[in-house]
Amino acid sequence: MSRHVAIVTDSTAYLPPGLMERHGITSVPLTVVLGDQALEEGTEISTRSLAQALQKRRPVTTSRPSPEEFARTYREVAETGADGIVSLHLSAELSGTYDAAVLAAREAPVPVRVVDTGMVAMALGFCALSAAEAAEGDGTVDEAVTAAEKRAADTSAHFYVDTLDYLRRGGRIGTAQALLGSALAVKPLLRLENGRIELLEKVRTASKAIARLEEIVVERAAGAEVDIAVHHLSAPERAGVLADRLRERVSGLAELHVSEVGAVIGAHTGPGLLGVVVSPR
Repeated sequence: MSRHVAIVTDSTAYLPPGLMERHGITSVPLTVVLGDQALEEGTEISTRSLAQALQKRRPVTTSRPSPEEFARTYREVAETGADGIVSLHLSAELSGTYDAAVLAAREAPVPVRVVDTGMVAMALGFCALSAAEAAEGDGTVDEAVTAAEKRAADTSAHFYVDTLDYLRRGGRIGTAQALLGSALAVKPLLRLENGRIELLEKVRTASKAIARLEEIVVERAAGAEVDIAVHHLSAPERAGVLADRLRERVSGLAELHVSEVGAVIGAHTGPGLLGVVVSPR
């Protein structure tokens, strides 16, 4: 009888539902706190509601899943026949999700390897897909973890935001905070580096910033076979135009996903976000 290694991730991976179902990936939701309401990402709050709340400057915060929620998920996954679990999560620099998973893994009925991918959004999603593909090939827990870690090491994420104000309020801009004063007067380009959000460049206009984002993506792809994800929040036209440009310019494009981010990431970036993940296969 072959081993069954199950893959668990969290709701910030923003994997298309069809891909999650096809690969049997389980997602644990983070929570968005809107006023006095705690709402699960992906089921209880829409990105439209979030964007409206942010634009009205209503208080919005986010919170990790509880260890108890992870423990329940691990039990349910084990009951499906899994004899090992790989649990892949967004950067521990951005959330306590990884720590909650580690606590729950200690009491799980089957061995659980919890991995801080240092990623978020589809940068995390691509890691989960690689782990699932390794597991589907009768891979062990170690082999699935290795596949995810290799994907993470090769993956890059860059993004444009209309303002750093939301990241500043949420305390998510890392070392870029020292540059906040001058950066607020321009249009910032950021990147995910060592699990943190770092300011990469400051550009004078939105159109120039988005054009520069396109150039960065083309440079990162560099003719390799890559999967790309274009994310946005309340900016579908921008995302569509950029996606079309990348289809024309990235010669090694394998798959391209275009999606709106969920409420957890949106709460920290604000409306107008445009992000691109480049993930070599």
